[in-house]
Amino acid sequence: MPITLMKSLRNITTINQIVGVVGRRTFAAGGAKKKGSKGAAAADAPKASLLSKEVKSTTVFGANILKDGQDPKILPDSEYPDWLWHLLDKRSPLSELRRKDIESLPYEDLKRFVKLDNRARIKENNSVKAKN
Repeated sequence: MPITLMKSLRNITTINQIVGVVGRRTFAAGGAKKKGSKGAAAADAPKASLLSKEVKSTTVFGANILKDGQDPKILPDSEYPDWLWHLLDKRSPLSELRRKDIESLPYEDLKRFVKLDNRARIKENNSVKAKN
């Protein structure tokens, strides 16, 4: 009887250990390097690219999202739509839009002014209500 009890206890501890290991949150090994370690300088150094300069200048490397696809080729600027070149243009902040005459604003700036003004009014009303 004591032998069967010992075997059952061994099984219980093994199951508890398995549950503990499975239920534990772990992180990848080697995630944090010590500042003074010898391998840290080599790991932080930029790696030499395996792609030639010709391939880098003609294709968008890493833009392929399809399993069997290829990386897209870089086209000349005339092949892209005009709106693409204006995506990174700086847009006027609300303070500058308030200084301008509303009647003379283009439609896009007027739409932006209304949106930003509404947002500012809502924030102001919320802060007033929060103080009371």
